[in-house]
Amino acid sequence: MKVYRSFLAYALAAVGFLAIAPALAQETADAAVKRASQELLQIIRADPKVQAGDQARIREVVEAKVFPSIDFERMTSLAMGRNWRVATPEQQKRLIEEFRTLLVRTYAGALAQYRDQTMDYKPVRAEANATDVTVRTEVLRPGQTPVQIDYSMTRTPDGWKAYDIIVGGVSLVTNYRDEFSEQIKAGGVDGLIKSLAAKNKGTGGK
Repeated sequence: MKVYRSFLAYALAAVGFLAIAPALAQETADAAVKRASQELLQIIRADPKVQAGDQARIREVVEAKVFPSIDFERMTSLAMGRNWRVATPEQQKRLIEEFRTLLVRTYAGALAQYRDQTMDYKPVRAEANATDVTVRTEVLRPGQTPVQIDYSMTRTPDGWKAYDIIVGGVSLVTNYRDEFSEQIKAGGVDGLIKSLAAKNKGTGGK
């Protein structure tokens, strides 16, 4: 799980620039991911605070550059599965907020590790007018086995946004769906919200 989370941190960060420029909203999903990952690596390598592991700065980068290009509502609803339909609108709002905060806390700390990695981009097999595609990439690490990272992406008026990320065959959505389901069985939707809030405050969970 530790290795998965480390690479998922990079995967989340690599979608960070997908919608920063309106002029790029019509670019293909794979071109967007390629541009994003290259720009991200430039920031990681050039920002001394990120390199020093400054958590406040890293979270600032994640909040400003990464998460605006993730479809958190869709990602959270998929992670909830059928339980999403039984949650009230207010509960859904809280779940999205807490899940977003959880990802900041869980993955921001790994950003500074990524200095020497490069990415190999696979051709996208989809129609030109497709609105939902999978972008397949590999993270190449000197002297180590490449790690496959796939992005499930949807086209929005603001550009491409990611709603699931699969690292080494393990889906972010599926990974959390099992955990969320167990917590809902034990304490309902409110119990899950409480558990997520406790983790985000550093008072519970791992």
